[in-house]
Amino acid sequence: MASNLVSRLFRPPLLTQLASLRSGCLLRGQAVVAAGTRHSSSGEKISRYPVPYKKDLPYDIVELMEEVESKGGFLPNVFKVLSHRPAEFRAFFAYYNELMNKETGRLTKADRELIVVATSIHNKCLYCVVSHSALHRIYSKKPTLSDQVIVNYENADLAPRERTMLDFAMAVCRCDTITEKHFQSLEEVGFDREDAWDIAAIAAFFALSNRLAHLTDMRPNQEFFNMGRVPRDKSKDKAGDGK
Repeated sequence: MASNLVSRLFRPPLLTQLASLRSGCLLRGQAVVAAGTRHSSSGEKISRYPVPYKKDLPYDIVELMEEVESKGGFLPNVFKVLSHRPAEFRAFFAYYNELMNKETGRLTKADRELIVVATSIHNKCLYCVVSHSALHRIYSKKPTLSDQVIVNYENADLAPRERTMLDFAMAVCRCDTITEKHFQSLEEVGFDREDAWDIAAIAAFFALSNRLAHLTDMRPNQEFFNMGRVPRDKSKDKAGDGK
């Protein structure tokens, strides 16, 4: 189960981008970072709640965390912070996986990340804005669009389809009254009602995530800030493969 979830949470090109940040990070088989403390391995505070020791966590959660870290090169702090409540950790990542990695519908992975960015900035969530901006840069291969959305999505260089998608996501995020006009606007740019559910569910789920981040004072990993901003040098990858 853990391997299946990891393969969905972290897919190429994301794995390649994350792996390039591996220097100084722990490898599979070594201890999970920051066990038993509110701080990361660098001493930076990541939560106001205790992060459990690895030995005190259920096996399936340890397996997932180690595999995420092994494949990605570092362990996102959300895994450490939410492990404070293992049963809720499992429920959170199960629903995350269903929403963000499903193969059906018309939303791309970049679309989904852009919804998270736009709604999370409205909810003032530093962790989700930083981490999901990084994921959007990687999936979209657009290094500046998420930054534009963070400042003001209404002035961002968005396609009509993306703008209509975010208009609807923000209506859900603000708890506006949803009318038939919202659905008609989505249909005009190619979305159907199942897509509308997906957009709304992502906005709703990350409202939960944003508020948990507020509660715990969750801090984003430093690795997220630079991810996807500079194109990867493929020549170096080929040279490394030849060693």
